[in-house]
Amino acid sequence: MEKKDKYIGRLLDDRYEIYEQIGEGGMAVVYKAFCHRLSRYVAVKIMREEMAKDEEFRRRFLSESYAIAMLSHPNIVSVYDVSHSEDVEYIVMELVDGITMKQYMEKRGRIKWKEVLHFSRQVSKALAHAHERGIIHRDIKPQNLMLLRDGTVKVGDFGIAALENEIHEEHSQAIGSIHYIAPEQAKGESPDARSDIYSLGIVMYEMLTGHKPYTGSTITEIAIKHMSSDAEPISKLVDDVPEEFERIVSKAMSYELDDRYATVNELLEDLNRLAQQQLINRDMVREEHPDVVPVRSVSEVSSERYSLRRRRSGRVAFMSGVLGGLVVVVLLFVFLWDFWLGEVFSPAQRISLPNFIGSNYDTLANNVDLVSMYDFKVTYIIDTESESGLILSQNPDPGRSMMITPEGIKVDLTVSTGVILTAVPDVINKDYREAMLTLSEAGFETEVENQTSASVTKDFVISTSPAVNEKISAGSTVYLVVSSGPEVSYISMPNLIGLSEDAAINKLENSGLSYGGSERVTSEYDAGTVIGQNISAFTEVEEHSKVHLRVSTGPWG
Repeated sequence: MEKKDKYIGRLLDDRYEIYEQIGEGGMAVVYKAFCHRLSRYVAVKIMREEMAKDEEFRRRFLSESYAIAMLSHPNIVSVYDVSHSEDVEYIVMELVDGITMKQYMEKRGRIKWKEVLHFSRQVSKALAHAHERGIIHRDIKPQNLMLLRDGTVKVGDFGIAALENEIHEEHSQAIGSIHYIAPEQAKGESPDARSDIYSLGIVMYEMLTGHKPYTGSTITEIAIKHMSSDAEPISKLVDDVPEEFERIVSKAMSYELDDRYATVNELLEDLNRLAQQQLINRDMVREEHPDVVPVRSVSEVSSERYSLRRRRSGRVAFMSGVLGGLVVVVLLFVFLWDFWLGEVFSPAQRISLPNFIGSNYDTLANNVDLVSMYDFKVTYIIDTESESGLILSQNPDPGRSMMITPEGIKVDLTVSTGVILTAVPDVINKDYREAMLTLSEAGFETEVENQTSASVTKDFVISTSPAVNEKISAGSTVYLVVSSGPEVSYISMPNLIGLSEDAAINKLENSGLSYGGSERVTSEYDAGTVIGQNISAFTEVEEHSKVHLRVSTGPWG
């Protein structure tokens, strides 16, 4: 019988309910959990028991966790909480709905350079945010980059991944990080911001070429190549990567520290400049103006030369007509071959291309028969009027006669990202500050409106607009109606001096005020007579205010 995981079903700190295991490493196991306090799913990384017994390791784990919990950036996996109890050490992180960059690369193979540029800029922004706060990742690799469905990249395991690697090294296990390790780290030196830049350079190289720059049969062999070799130029492996992009990657992964980017901001500047240049090149419309050579008017040409020119013009016109006719014939032949003659004379099997427009791409991608026959190339565009995954156009057009090849029929698809809709979380009867945090983490903006309420506690949410569970687009504003407490009524303070204590208390309660106690003092007045009140008579006070009395004990107490 399979041993049951002791954490599944457990409620940590009366807050995090563990649902299922979603990952593991040498140091910790990662679970999907539900936070009952903020009503959201999270990832909980629990340190293995044998690791938790090492006090020094526990100290470093907690120190790293507290440090990265201070990071807040859209391209960094958020750390929400760090906790430890008698038997559990764990951190609570954002639950990312996506795949690792390694999984994406395994699925796609070599990635188009424009996509790599998009991904690299996001990772650079994440590293810049961390480096500015003195935090070095130390283990940038595809396994630690999460790719969301909308193309967003999130960097995970800041600092923690380096501790994971120590576990592997202590047990003499080969680690995947050796392919991305900076030369100074391979030498045993302390890493700095430039080490993260080197590792990112290696990742960019692999995405662009589909190959790791340094391989070998042993860890030592690979490490030596990192410390002393130049990778094979990207241009020798692929021919569609811009020269400037190759220069950027080469500089980032230089094994000499002085030749590498000094800061990730410098790298990001070059990547942004390259991206901007591509936009300019795409949008630029080049107008070519033929050179105009001035000639004399016909009246300035002799009749003999004019006749000669006329004969030449006639021959040129004739030849132009012949060539034009040949071009038309060739184009007609190509057209007929593609749509008719090719099918007649070609022994290869051909089909009429189906119409994929209007279908859902995910459905196509999960159809084994279609995937085996077609080589789909997908371009995603934002189309707020179409649902996510809807195919908007295709090239070649539907109905085109296509030859079946072993590599598959190449079809370019344009697919809509749609509008990402998110349900409004339930924040009713929660403190408005907690509600604003919950909504912010769900991707919404918030605005607060106060309203009096006799049934909802002050500062707690009465209602939301849009309503709870209503699905709206990310980035939308959710309006919170927050209780300012019961409507305040004001009362004119009665004069209680001269009354007996019991009569004064009755008068307070009948007036909507509260009795707050009495102070006994010696005076010339009869015992039990009210001789003072802490709020002066005829003063406007809030309803239910407490009133304190001074009561005489008589001349002798």
